[in-house]
Amino acid sequence: MADETIGVVGAGIVGLATARELALRRPGTRVVVVEKEWAAALHQTGHNSGVVHAGLYYTPGSLKADLCVRGVALLREYCRDRRLPYREIGKLVVAVREDELGRMAGLYERARNNHVPDLRRVSKEEIREIEPNAGGIAALHSPRTAITDYPAIARAFAQDVVDSGGEVRLGFPVTGITAVPGGVELASRTSSGEERLRVDRLILCAGLHSDTVAGLARDRREPRIVPFRGEYMLLGPERTDLVRGLVYPVPDPRYPFLGVHFTPRVDGSVEVGPNAVLALAREGYTRTRISPRDLAGLAAYPGTWRMAARHWRTGIKEYRGSFSTAAFMRDAALYVPGVGVRDVVRGGAGVRAQALDRDGTLVDDFRIHRRGRITAVRNAPSPAATASMAIAEHLADAVLDHRSAS
Repeated sequence: MADETIGVVGAGIVGLATARELALRRPGTRVVVVEKEWAAALHQTGHNSGVVHAGLYYTPGSLKADLCVRGVALLREYCRDRRLPYREIGKLVVAVREDELGRMAGLYERARNNHVPDLRRVSKEEIREIEPNAGGIAALHSPRTAITDYPAIARAFAQDVVDSGGEVRLGFPVTGITAVPGGVELASRTSSGEERLRVDRLILCAGLHSDTVAGLARDRREPRIVPFRGEYMLLGPERTDLVRGLVYPVPDPRYPFLGVHFTPRVDGSVEVGPNAVLALAREGYTRTRISPRDLAGLAAYPGTWRMAARHWRTGIKEYRGSFSTAAFMRDAALYVPGVGVRDVVRGGAGVRAQALDRDGTLVDDFRIHRRGRITAVRNAPSPAATASMAIAEHLADAVLDHRSAS
């Protein structure tokens, strides 16, 4: 079956890692990545904060937990071999109130079950030794948590695909997916006309559009993607020495978001954020970007209203921080006292593709569907970038084992 062609929709880090894994694992198999944009890694990958998560947060035994821990090891080795940035600057998860200590203890046990290396509990005094400007009454310290450059890694994955005889075809928005005898046909319609591509197997890694692209393949309608915009502040250049490593809050288990935190970047800048506000477009990187089509889809989905009924108070708080720098920084100052409005400027934003079930539940774990010759990644939020190479192994195992059995 050396002449088999496997298609991958989406040139984000997960799609490119998967294509690379397939190309390297089965020499002779033709792998073609198709991407609607004119460059790779422009959306979730290109707006990523660059954190390599160690696996603290995820339910033991879940795909997130298993693939995150495996992915860290693979990513560290890949960055070392390719001389890409990978800096273990460490993370403090800081409790600022007594009522957070129970959640922090639960997080510690969860992280231990996930075999997070070198994790330890630290006292108020030890916090100051690690981060002299940090607040808090107790913390967890994960010294092996790292930062990297995910767009650079994605570009390296794309080059690996090409060097292995594969193809990354840009400017190919998928407008149709049709089962044909022995394979799958992709259609793309642009201003220059219609183009078609036939493949034997297909993997969908469409990120912000994963539900609509899966719909083209007649996959189930749920979960739907709800876009959440995460907005960042940037510390001024003269204030980047306020933190040495990553400083995070204790997460609220009701939400898949981690709260406002401090994130040094490999370029020397320091981000503060993000918040999490409902975006009015799947690619809504600004407050003024509105897609009537995406908005109508949100309004028509029962899960949206059920989610809003549960979380409207949190939504109002997040929007307040979006429009008020002072409100945004009040949260940040709990973790680094003294930091304020004058220390920051507005930074960039990303949009998280968050899957939502019909009952209003925010889907927490990675979710992957298979329908015949098509495998669809339906939910792959953070830590998908960290876990990308492990997700690729998981998908390649599924696709190639299924091929052997069919």
